[in-house]
Amino acid sequence: MEESQRQKKIAGVLQRDLVEVLQGAATQGGMHGILISVSKVTVTVDLSVAKVYLSIFPNDKAKELIVGIKSNTNLIKHELAQRTKHQLRRMPQLEFFIDDSLEYINQIDKSLKGEDNPIDNPDLLDKRRKS
Repeated sequence: MEESQRQKKIAGVLQRDLVEVLQGAATQGGMHGILISVSKVTVTVDLSVAKVYLSIFPNDKAKELIVGIKSNTNLIKHELAQRTKHQLRRMPQLEFFIDDSLEYINQIDKSLKGEDNPIDNPDLLDKRRKS
């Protein structure tokens, strides 16, 4: 189902303000050299849940940063509510996910160039699960 105009507008507002909140928290927290970008925000039809996809560079810090962000979701939601109080009546519940699409594309490029050949090294492939 395609997103409505209202969902797209709310997602855009949240995305713009979330970038400012997260980058501000990263620089104040002493995490210089870490780039946090909000790659996509999707809002449910009833506008109660916003799924936020974060792209974090460097990738090795992504897992620990996402844990910290998830533990501070209430503080982030409060800061976001203060910034958008004249635009949104209710602040949706925030759910954070890592957007690893850039890493996935980089892995595909390496495979196509022959750097990581799964035929020569079968350990590069994920193990298949039996269903």
